[in-house]
Amino acid sequence: MEEVNGVILCGDNRGDLAFHTDYKSPSLISIKNDYTVLDKQIFQFKCANIEKVVIVAKKISFDDINDYSKKYEDIEIEVYQENKGQGSVGALNYAMDILDCDVVMRNCDVVSDINLQRFIESSKMNDYPVNIYVTKLPSPYGIVKLRSDYVMGFEEKPIIDKLINAGIYYFKKGIAFPEIYMSGKIESTIFPEMAKKRMMGYYEEDVFWRSLKTSNDLSIVQKEYSNKIDKAWGYEKLLVHTDKYMTKELFLREGFNTSYHQHEEKDETMYVNSGRGYISFDGRVEYFSKNDKIHIEPKTPHSIVALENTILYEFSTPHIDDTTRLKDYYPRDTEGM
Repeated sequence: MEEVNGVILCGDNRGDLAFHTDYKSPSLISIKNDYTVLDKQIFQFKCANIEKVVIVAKKISFDDINDYSKKYEDIEIEVYQENKGQGSVGALNYAMDILDCDVVMRNCDVVSDINLQRFIESSKMNDYPVNIYVTKLPSPYGIVKLRSDYVMGFEEKPIIDKLINAGIYYFKKGIAFPEIYMSGKIESTIFPEMAKKRMMGYYEEDVFWRSLKTSNDLSIVQKEYSNKIDKAWGYEKLLVHTDKYMTKELFLREGFNTSYHQHEEKDETMYVNSGRGYISFDGRVEYFSKNDKIHIEPKTPHSIVALENTILYEFSTPHIDDTTRLKDYYPRDTEGM
């Protein structure tokens, strides 16, 4: 399979956010204790089988990012200083010259549950030299429903029926950019030109997404992560934990699966809120789809496999640290942070 490397453009911490954090780049902002935006992004690259990541940093944040990047194992990280005044276009050209292969490039302020592996596979399969990730967002405000001359009702922050540029891109090796654009922002220079020439494809996935531009954005992301642990296969959220029972929300990305594991004491029932897949037991599988319920008794080895993006609600006895992994499939070095 042709090599794909990662690129992270680490710009400056600007505007409103600069007053709420001492970090010079959004990449080093903590979204929960000891877990930064950069941690999440590097973890996603590792889970998509990317073995090398180039970080292009502004001079003001280069030393901090270079020092921080040394914490990662089992993935090659190289940090370079961005050439002054050339913007994301210059940074992209620089990174592609270094790597000489297909690259997945992402902005350093983007926090998303995108299925990066699926994005890569989708991009490889089409003929477009550039592919971008697009998604839908909830409105930041409630919507007023009107009828004739009166107010009919309200809808609290509905999903807007428009797609946004979500700040994660796939560039194929050997792509030729318009020569007139050797600096500036790629979104306002290269992309419009390539779109006019029908040279851009897209990948759509509606999962959690946020770009850290304001203190409100940061508050939303930190609230999202107040009870959330990123997993290679998706995430889990602890919703309720008492001395009598426990409830979790599990999100599994299409094509991923949990470890093959068992619980010594925990008795659990899964309710399928959305998606479909199957649970692999010892010698058999049990398929599931929306609204199904699956009971798993203690000491039953199993792995949950998602055939499409799936949300499960797990209702169980309160044994929170009762998992014995029998076989692992993905890196786990950031889990639990």
